[in-house]
Amino acid sequence: MGVKIQISGLTGKMDSYIEAVLQAGGEPAAAYSPPPDPDCAALLLCGGGDLDPRLFGQENRGSHPPDPVQDEAELALVRYYLQAGKPVLGVCRGMQVINVALGGTLIQNLPPGTREKHIGQGGKDQIHPISLAPEGFLGKLYGTSLTVNSWHHQAVDRLGEGLRPSAWAPEGFVEALEHQSRPVYGVQFHPERMKGPEAGPGHLIFTVWMNRIRRSSE
Repeated sequence: MGVKIQISGLTGKMDSYIEAVLQAGGEPAAAYSPPPDPDCAALLLCGGGDLDPRLFGQENRGSHPPDPVQDEAELALVRYYLQAGKPVLGVCRGMQVINVALGGTLIQNLPPGTREKHIGQGGKDQIHPISLAPEGFLGKLYGTSLTVNSWHHQAVDRLGEGLRPSAWAPEGFVEALEHQSRPVYGVQFHPERMKGPEAGPGHLIFTVWMNRIRRSSE
C-alpha cells in the first residue's frame, strides 16, 4: 500500500476521510486524539466540533462545548508535524486547528444571515461558490472559482503566523489557507464528501496532496 497517513478525528466519523486517503493511494492510520506517529508521512485533521475559545484568548461567544482531550491532542499533532517538516491537511475544524496552533483566532459564530448559508440542513451540506487565489493550491487545481459544500458556523479570523488565505466565501471570510513556506494546507469545506453535479470534485485535492507526499518521501 502507499505511504502512511495519520488521521485524527471523532470516533465513528472518519470513514469518508479514510476512504479518500485510500482512493488517493495512501495507507490511513486513523484514531481519536492520537499521539504523533513518527512512522506517518503526513497528517490529516478531520472536521468536528468547536475548539475551546480560551485557546485563542477569547471568552465563549457562541462556541459549542469543547472537547479538551481532542483540542490538546490535535494542537500537539500540528506542532509536531510542522517541526518535522511533514505535510498537513486540515478539513473544516482541522483548518481552524492549524490556524490556532500558529497563533491565529476564530470567528466563534458567523452572523445571522451568513451562518444559515453555511450550516447544513436536513442532514445535507449547504452548497455555495467560493473565490480562489490563482496562485494558491486550489487555484492551480480548479481555476478562480469553485462550488463547494459547507457545514460550519465558525470561521478563521486573524491568520496564524506564516499562513496566507487562498480562497474566500462570498461573505469575505477565509475558505482555504496555506503556509507560506511549509506543506500545510487547510480548507473550510469538506472535499472528502464533495461529489456529484452540485459541488466540484473533491477527490482531486486528496490525489494531488498524496502525490506531493510521495515525492517528499522519496
